[in-house]
Amino acid sequence: MGDLTAAMNAAASGMQAQSARLRLSTENIANADTPGYRRKTVSFEETMGMFGDSRAVATGPVQLSRAELVRIHDPSHPMAGPDGYYESSNVDLVIEIADAREAGRSYEANLRMFDQARQMAGSILELLRR
Repeated sequence: MGDLTAAMNAAASGMQAQSARLRLSTENIANADTPGYRRKTVSFEETMGMFGDSRAVATGPVQLSRAELVRIHDPSHPMAGPDGYYESSNVDLVIEIADAREAGRSYEANLRMFDQARQMAGSILELLRR
């Protein structure tokens, strides 16, 4: 039964990590047109679970992309400098949408794993009652 609980804990930590990744992706998409906005990313770190196993995952600190901001020439823009350029964001919508899709699918996979472990634990308890 401990293995099933560990599997549920691992799946739950995976769902939390993927939801954080999805949140950052949606923030990046929402701010794609914001001048000076830098893309946010998060890394995953292996952690020790409640039962001393290393199946759990946690998010690391949020990091800002170091990629150059896109310079756009628009002298009429309020943030344009004397040369007529301003710095736009470094968010690539195609990458963000793909990242959001991957995070969503990973979340669903963890949810299925959690549900399967829960059903197996329920079946074991039902067998023990008989």
